[in-house]
Amino acid sequence: MPTEQPDKNTVESPTVDCGALSAWCESHIDGFKGPVSLEKFAVGQSNPTYLLRARSGRYVLRRKPPGALLQSAHAVDREYRVMRALANSDIPVPRMHALCEDDDVTGSMFFVMEYLDGRTFLDPALPELQPGQRRDLYEQQVRILAGLASLDPSAFGLSDYGKPGNYVSRQVSRWTRQYRATETGVNPEMEHLIEWLPENLPTDEGQVALVHGDFRLDNLLVHPARMEIIGVLDWELSTLGHPFVDFSYWSTMLRLPRDTHHKGLAGLDRGALGIPEERELIDLYRTLSGTEVPGGWPFWIAFHAFRFAAIVQGVMKRYLDGNASSAQAVEVGRMAGPVARLGWSAVTQHNE
Repeated sequence: MPTEQPDKNTVESPTVDCGALSAWCESHIDGFKGPVSLEKFAVGQSNPTYLLRARSGRYVLRRKPPGALLQSAHAVDREYRVMRALANSDIPVPRMHALCEDDDVTGSMFFVMEYLDGRTFLDPALPELQPGQRRDLYEQQVRILAGLASLDPSAFGLSDYGKPGNYVSRQVSRWTRQYRATETGVNPEMEHLIEWLPENLPTDEGQVALVHGDFRLDNLLVHPARMEIIGVLDWELSTLGHPFVDFSYWSTMLRLPRDTHHKGLAGLDRGALGIPEERELIDLYRTLSGTEVPGGWPFWIAFHAFRFAAIVQGVMKRYLDGNASSAQAVEVGRMAGPVARLGWSAVTQHNE
């Protein structure tokens, strides 16, 4: 997990019986020795994530948030399953230690995984790095995305991890429902997207790959001393889908405005920064994965902006309901409007 300090202003550890947690870990994790303490990381909007300290070392605990939850949301058991399955793949993931489905231990389902000593970069402009390092890190991300697209789910016991085919149409339906369930006001661009997307679905959805579902820079861990991605985190939205899904989502996030919580690259000179242009990244991805762009590029931008806006709208609703997992929840939730506008502008500008 990140080396940044846990956000002690939002620590939820007093709600956890550390004695019960320690006893459970000692009986389910080889070599584990308590007592334990918990400190909440500032990262992680959906599922609270903690640094778990014990006599046997440092671990990471990730659990469902407290309170009433939407059905199928916060699926930490799916996260555990997919990262455990990928342990012997080329996709870098932390080692899984144990999953607890007994709510009585901490108040909700959780899993314990390896602590990775690494850096998290939040700004895709990467101001901390030099131009050559930025290019290296971007090309590594494309290589991981191409690896995901090329991975055979059945070879890792994941053939039943999601419904094959029609991923995009099912996602449009799912996130429309999720958005309606968490609406807190009128968002005109979301209404346009909810109407437009089902009428413009891509026709080629026959290919099936493992989809991470939220592949962004801030969900990656980078080695503390070199430009090497050592961990892909936050697999809550993972499933089976079209191999182009993760790459196009990642590209959409890079288009975000600079003034949003999850900053994008909009308005920046990528060449001066050493960051490849969008077309160059698309060409590299196609070469590495052998995957062509199914349907029009504007559709994918609109689709992912719609989906992300629905996700952050859920964060806003949890904040208003008082069970958000991060102090930055309201800032994240306010992104729903700008992100939906980004998606709808991709449609309108293409049609002009």
